Amino acid sequence: MTQPSANSLNARIDALLQDSAKPAGNPVEMLILPVVALIIALLIGALIMLATSVDLPTIAQSFIALASGSVGSLAALSETLTAAVPLVLAGLGIGLAFRAGLFNIGAEGQIIVGGLATVIVAFSLTGLPVYLHLPIALLAGIVVGGLYGGFAGLLRVGTGAHEVISTIMLNLIAIRLLDWLLRQSFIQKPGRSDPISRNILETAELPRLLSFIDVNLRLHAGLFVMLAAVGLVWWLLFRSRLGFALRMTGENPDAARYAGVRSGLSVVIAMTLAAGLAGLAGACQITGVLGRASPGFSAGIGFDAIAVALLGRSHPLGILLAGLLFGALEAGGRQMQVDAGVSIDLISIIQALIIVFVAAPLLIRRVLPARLYTKSDTGISHD
Repeated sequence: MTQPSANSLNARIDALLQDSAKPAGNPVEMLILPVVALIIALLIGALIMLATSVDLPTIAQSFIALASGSVGSLAALSETLTAAVPLVLAGLGIGLAFRAGLFNIGAEGQIIVGGLATVIVAFSLTGLPVYLHLPIALLAGIVVGGLYGGFAGLLRVGTGAHEVISTIMLNLIAIRLLDWLLRQSFIQKPGRSDPISRNILETAELPRLLSFIDVNLRLHAGLFVMLAAVGLVWWLLFRSRLGFALRMTGENPDAARYAGVRSGLSVVIAMTLAAGLAGLAGACQITGVLGRASPGFSAGIGFDAIAVALLGRSHPLGILLAGLLFGALEAGGRQMQVDAGVSIDLISIIQALIIVFVAAPLLIRRVLPARLYTKSDTGISHD
């Protein structure tokens, strides 16, 4: 039997993933579908609670707690925004790759190596003022994360290895590399036998924004980094030549090559930029929240960011809103567990249901009235 070639396998993988990662083509795609998906997911979540013998008052209490724990107070808003920062940054990277026709499944590994690089720079460089030390630490995360993801782009161009497979493998490598490096004497915290890094210096910490109100409020200046990244990625995609080339490559690689775009170079650049944003997410988590690295410090953010990019339909503004939603679900889920005694695993179920409906929009289209839907234009000029 003839074995399928690498190119044919790549084509099959692309065909399977293309629809779910397709950028939004009209306001219905980017706004109405995610909202309907959220509502349906919450309703199904309520049915699941009913099926597990949770009474109606408790279900109502759990959803009230979900809302109050995410936006019901200053502390809740602080936790929502803190959780959203790395999700949006990594989601921007994944969405940028989607726009270029690539599937960066390796954000988790890129967060790990970017965060680890930031830790090393943040505790090893001494005597620097904060206005130098902090940017250098963040830049280390961007550069190392970008190089790590760029390697997957090189593999795609040089050998035909699909980036889905190579980035999944790189995720596993990053996890094991972290476990090993945290036990090395130049990184491991003195006096500790468990794998945990030294603490970063104060000059490499992102400042807390609300500490003048309450020292326990964790919202940090990574919020401004996130907003700047959203604006920069929007400009890159829709107002720059490079962004036009990346989108053209993603929409129609043959037309891009005919127009003189070097598709191989575009692949490497897109994967490097995408991974750099994921590395920045890890850097912000280290400098703004954790202060050190430990096994599992990435906490699955890279995988959640795939869902954020899908929900945001690969648009920077959509990814920002999706990241805020997932941050709210994470913050509110903890309050729901405390107030209503409902397992926080329900939040994971709701998130998964949202992605099921967003990644399979035909299901939502059957729910929406037909008049709300118009066939979207597939040109490359959509914002």
